[in-house]
Amino acid sequence: MTIPALSSPGHPVYRDMSTTIFEHMSARARETGAINLGQGFPEGPGPRAMLQAAADALLTRSSQYPPMSGLPELRSAVAGHYARHQQLDLSPQEVIVTSGATEAIAASLLALVRPGDEVLMLAPLYDAYLPLVERAGGVAKVVTLAPPDWRVTRALLEAAITPRTRILLMNNPVNPTGIVLRESELALLADLCVTHDLIALCDEVWEQTVYDGIPHRPLMAFPGMRARTVKIGSAGKIFSVTGWKVGWMCAAPPIATLLARAHQFLTFTTPPNLQWAVAQGLSWPDAWFDRQRAVYQASRDRLAAGLAAAGYVVQPSGATWFLSIDLPASAIALDDMTFCDRIIDEAGVAAIPMSAFCPQSPVTHLVRLCFAKADATLDQAIARLAAFRTTLG
Repeated sequence: MTIPALSSPGHPVYRDMSTTIFEHMSARARETGAINLGQGFPEGPGPRAMLQAAADALLTRSSQYPPMSGLPELRSAVAGHYARHQQLDLSPQEVIVTSGATEAIAASLLALVRPGDEVLMLAPLYDAYLPLVERAGGVAKVVTLAPPDWRVTRALLEAAITPRTRILLMNNPVNPTGIVLRESELALLADLCVTHDLIALCDEVWEQTVYDGIPHRPLMAFPGMRARTVKIGSAGKIFSVTGWKVGWMCAAPPIATLLARAHQFLTFTTPPNLQWAVAQGLSWPDAWFDRQRAVYQASRDRLAAGLAAAGYVVQPSGATWFLSIDLPASAIALDDMTFCDRIIDEAGVAAIPMSAFCPQSPVTHLVRLCFAKADATLDQAIARLAAFRTTLG
């Protein structure tokens, strides 16, 4: 039997989309055996105590549907964690547990964006933002910041805001640049949200990976923002268990109710054993989080120093698991995509081109590397990139 072909099936947002740069580069790394400094995940299984707690809960506690909004223990733990670390006054009822932060972002956009609403975003940005906004019926207003400082200015934002702008979708600390937004920039964003009656969707998954003594300041804590902010977090980033896909979104009750309604028809819920384990981890003493930051800061410094010794110029990174090579400053006459393609084949190292994070005004001279790896892995990648650098003259 001949099955007639469909004519252009699927929604155009996804039908016309290519595979993400992360999956593309990771697939090439697997095919070639390259060291994968592209996709952002650490080496190692994660904290032993958390893994044991999840295993114990799987064997001894319920494996049936937990409450749609999340286990009470985890919702309370999230609120308590933020009270202790960021001085926020959240109640457990203002926390909705999700299957990862990307689901939280999707649920927030589906719940809050009406057809034709404009969503203001700062680029470079996480690549999921744009298709999620468009699929929710929103209109993306992307403001591309300028390297090397990536400063947020009133002039840039005021030029992009119109009477149809309803949402600010932002990431802080910022993947891919490694920037922590400055106090003055956060105050500016808060002022603009209040002045223009915007809701802020704050992707703050890197809140515990800030270095050099820099504190994380949640936008929700700024004047006028408590009732108009959705704060999104990730256990995968906090505890280096990215495959668990446990996240949450926090908001005042009127917004939290809408978020929960969208969430219930996405994943509905998240594995209960993982929720119990994360609830335990969030109550760990401050010293544990300090040690975790110190380990990643040492890895950042190791990669940065090794690359500098090999002739690469590296941009500062104050947070996340990423730093960037500046190609022109390193006297490398290649664009970011060409450089990334060549180092996979010729050096055996996978990285991510910065242009993948800039959908409208691509920044093509920076390459992002993940330093959340073992020392031996970083040293091997440095040696390979050093050898490749000598072939460029």
